[in-house]
Amino acid sequence: MKTSERDNINLTLIALTCAMLMLLPLVTTFDDLLTAWAMQLGANNPLQAIVPAESRMVVSLLGLAGIHAAASGSHLVVWDGSGTMHTLFISWNCIGWQSLILFGVSLVSGLRRAQSLESRVQVICIGLAGTMLLNLVRVSAVAAIAATVGVTPAILFHDYGGTILFVGFLFAFWAFAQRWILDSPASSPQEMTA
Repeated sequence: MKTSERDNINLTLIALTCAMLMLLPLVTTFDDLLTAWAMQLGANNPLQAIVPAESRMVVSLLGLAGIHAAASGSHLVVWDGSGTMHTLFISWNCIGWQSLILFGVSLVSGLRRAQSLESRVQVICIGLAGTMLLNLVRVSAVAAIAATVGVTPAILFHDYGGTILFVGFLFAFWAFAQRWILDSPASSPQEMTA
């Protein structure tokens, strides 16, 4: 991959990061408002059906980290070191749909030039799997912070840390994809002599 094409992808990611960080308080407040409205209208039900399975996966990840947790539907319960129970509600808005949209935007920039179908499919599949795994880790981190540090730090991480974590993932993913997956075009004779 040419240096200018890598720079274009990185500049797109930097622009997205700057826009997200500038608008983060507004986006967080607006997301909370939309979540409340959607729940009142029942529009969240199709995506909310995914949450119980995600909750059980989060409990498994927390168990690997040695944190006692249980899931019941959309509710996740974690116990801190003193045995105090913290109940967390996982809504459809917490399952990572924003991350999927940002990943899709990065695909538009990252796959602009001619790539083989195989390379494109690999990038999309690995990126989707990574995004979904990162969302599980993010929700697990929120629960772990609630159990070990407290609910307020967990809320702060949920609202801001998850976005920063995903931006870091995008940079690492595209560096990996550019290095190991995406095809390098054959060098033209002019490039070889220059």
